[in-house]
Amino acid sequence: MSYDYEDFIVKVKQKTGIDLAFYKEAQMKRRLTSLYEKKGYKSFHDFYKGIAIDNVLFHEFLDRMTINVSEFYRNGKRWEVLEKKILPNLFVKNKRLKVWSAACSTGEEPYTLAMMLSNFVPLTSISILATDIDENVIARANLGIYPERSLQEVPDIMKKKYFTQDGTYYKISEEIKKTVTFKKQNLLADRFDNQFDLIVCRNVLIYFTEDAKHVLYKKFSDALKKDGIFFVGSTEQIFNPATYEFETEDTFFYRKK
Repeated sequence: MSYDYEDFIVKVKQKTGIDLAFYKEAQMKRRLTSLYEKKGYKSFHDFYKGIAIDNVLFHEFLDRMTINVSEFYRNGKRWEVLEKKILPNLFVKNKRLKVWSAACSTGEEPYTLAMMLSNFVPLTSISILATDIDENVIARANLGIYPERSLQEVPDIMKKKYFTQDGTYYKISEEIKKTVTFKKQNLLADRFDNQFDLIVCRNVLIYFTEDAKHVLYKKFSDALKKDGIFFVGSTEQIFNPATYEFETEDTFFYRKK
């Protein structure tokens, strides 16, 4: 590894918490070199000086570097069901919900949950656990900076209230950020907390084998309190919910019996 790139890795980690050493070196160097050359820089050393003072360039660098594709209010119709049907029922029983966004990626999902919950209760009584196995996406989530394309489904009222625009990028407000606690977690290997009112785990289980899914459904079920809700992605229907003490509450929503 060249000293120029090594030094760049150290400085980026200090600035953002993101560790480029976790990525395949040849691939990442190629991706970033093409960006800095396009912008007229000659080395990683000069490029870092650029991203340290130029916010737009810094955002472009973040965008080029992370490959996770996520967005706020992804599959909007399902979020509508959550807001109109699921949450009102949960809030009847309890005004302080225990909520977990599992495999949260770069943070769009837990921040969407926080914005939605703010329609029911003050932000000060919202607390969301958000976990992912990848420390880099967690660091990115903590930064709370997103490209315009991630916000396509965000209602205008929420965009105005909780985001500040910086060029074609948006930064989420500190008050929303405070409602979410990000932690590293391996879903298969680590123990889960329990007594959750709502667990959201979407567009992740499709990557697991059937055996692994079986283990995870059992763990998620055990982590929910009675009548708690498990919300999965649009390709992740559970075909035998009763096996895991679930009842279908709505499409892609399961209630713990």
